[in-house]
Amino acid sequence: MATQEQVVRHARVGDRTVAWSAVGSGPTLVVGGWWASHLALNWEDRAFQKFVNELARRHTVIRYDRPGTGLSDRTGPAPASVEDELATLAGLIDSIGLSRVSVMGASAGCAVASAYAAENPERVDRLVLYGSFSHGADIASPSARDLMLSVIEGHWGLGSRVLADVFLPNATADDREEFARFQRRSASRETASAALRAVYEMDSSDYLSRVRVPTLVLHRRDDRAIPFALGREVADTVPGATFVPLDGEDHFPWLGDTAAVVEAIERFLDGMPQRAASRPNTPAALTAREREVLQLVAQGLTDAQIAGRLKLSAHTVHRHVANARTKLGVPSRAAAAAWVSTHRQ
Repeated sequence: MATQEQVVRHARVGDRTVAWSAVGSGPTLVVGGWWASHLALNWEDRAFQKFVNELARRHTVIRYDRPGTGLSDRTGPAPASVEDELATLAGLIDSIGLSRVSVMGASAGCAVASAYAAENPERVDRLVLYGSFSHGADIASPSARDLMLSVIEGHWGLGSRVLADVFLPNATADDREEFARFQRRSASRETASAALRAVYEMDSSDYLSRVRVPTLVLHRRDDRAIPFALGREVADTVPGATFVPLDGEDHFPWLGDTAAVVEAIERFLDGMPQRAASRPNTPAALTAREREVLQLVAQGLTDAQIAGRLKLSAHTVHRHVANARTKLGVPSRAAAAAWVSTHRQ
């Protein structure tokens, strides 16, 4: 496959300048909202460049740096909320003059991608979400979140290396150190800390529930940064979404089995059905709590009723059901409840 080169351009969005680039030809796929990005430095990464070029074989792939990061205007702060992110993405698409697009969000970028699709269904053909989550607070425990923020705020050099260990579990020491440097060059300590805090406070559940365009949700089963169950929950929240579990633990889509990621995205954008995945279907896959919740689902109880009986939040009950469905590979909560009713220990 021939490598295509990017040309970085700048657009005026509100009172800020946003850097963006386009690679390839064909229908437009806008990819953005990364927590840390730098159009030029990302392009120096051969794995990243190959990933984008593969997507650009049949699509025009547009990427951008959020204000406050990368090559965009860094004189002010980065977007602090999903609404701020949405204003940037919507303004950029308008500034470029795009009438219809498909949108891809990965990790923290899933919130702005789903928000744009929910608010502009007449302009979005398809939505792709990779490594997604609905509530940022679910990514890690409160103590782990506080620790990560304190490390970044206290010493960005150390904080960037800790994040590299999380994002690149299979990388060499040299690769992790290079990624740590990339993060420091992409954003200042203050911007990185504020951006990560915003990720932890993010709640895109309302936007996700209002998406009405065809949606693909991809998540690696052993993702070290964003728990797999959170991706399953996103797929449950978006009406009619297609959920495709992938093997691997690398969080970034351009690492690990990239071919599986690209194939799933291309098939979806081309309107083709996804390939069936083999899934374990054993009683040992469920925890005792997941079994308990499903048994109550089988009795006809709602999440709120189950939450009251087990002294849990309705959100936690929903997550238990979503996690059980993922482990069992079944399409609905009713199917999961039926399975547990016929597979008693």
